[in-house]
Amino acid sequence: MHGYEMIQEIAERSGGTWKPSPGSVYPTLQLLEDEGLITSESTGGKKLFSLTEAGRATADEGPQAPWEEASRGVDQEALSEIRQAGFGLMEAFGQVWKAGSKEQRDKALAVVNEARKKLYLILADED
Repeated sequence: MHGYEMIQEIAERSGGTWKPSPGSVYPTLQLLEDEGLITSESTGGKKLFSLTEAGRATADEGPQAPWEEASRGVDQEALSEIRQAGFGLMEAFGQVWKAGSKEQRDKALAVVNEARKKLYLILADED
């Protein structure tokens, strides 16, 4: 798999609860290659990574898949609801930013910043 494909696969296997960043995946792949656990070959301008025999043995001996741990105990329905709300907020914000006047964009930015502050206050148990 290519690194990007791995990121997508981990996100899918974890039910969307864990999507590692390229900044964590690619250095990890380089480390695994340096340790002889994976190999890479360039195809079409991208690196394709494969487990070596030593890598396969290490994977078989290792703990449970990390994406299973990441998704354990997660309320998938609640996660879906919060994602929809977040995407909806960003979509509305984007529309105001694209089509709105400077005054409307300034108001929208103030609303988003206020919402962020209020969310942190919820964690602090403050009104």
